[in-house]
Amino acid sequence: MKSWDERIDDVWADASGEEVGDDTIARIDALAAERGSDDARAEFERAGARDSAGRPAEAVALYRRALELGLDAEHRPQCVIQLASSLRNLGDYDQALEVITAERELLADGPYRDAIATVHALILASAGKPATGLSVALLALVPHLPRYHRSMTAYAHEIADLDT
Repeated sequence: MKSWDERIDDVWADASGEEVGDDTIARIDALAAERGSDDARAEFERAGARDSAGRPAEAVALYRRALELGLDAEHRPQCVIQLASSLRNLGDYDQALEVITAERELLADGPYRDAIATVHALILASAGKPATGLSVALLALVPHLPRYHRSMTAYAHEIADLDT
């Protein structure tokens, strides 16, 4: 028999490339019910299903609940990134920036740093600060460049000033 994680992965694999809808939500909810409503990972998966189905308001409450219950080191940053993205989608830019900025400070060198920067840039652009968002995105790219670190860093900082 497959593990719970494998069965969750199967649901997401089945949903890959398709619009997530009520069927996917129902399948995730059924698997989450096996673990109960006090299981952080189950709540995280329930949130992700709703988020993927275009229901960010429903997802936000579940993401917050998952964080309150305590997620492991792999899923906690994913949850925070997805929460910030959902808040952005709802137009709550201040809260989204607060959430993603705190995560950036916490995991400055973690494996999700580029995803954090991407969501941070999107939030800033949506909040009416596109130059600052572009700056954040460029600064995230600089370490991946073979050369030009100093000049691209300087340009990124210069561009950020255009929003002021």
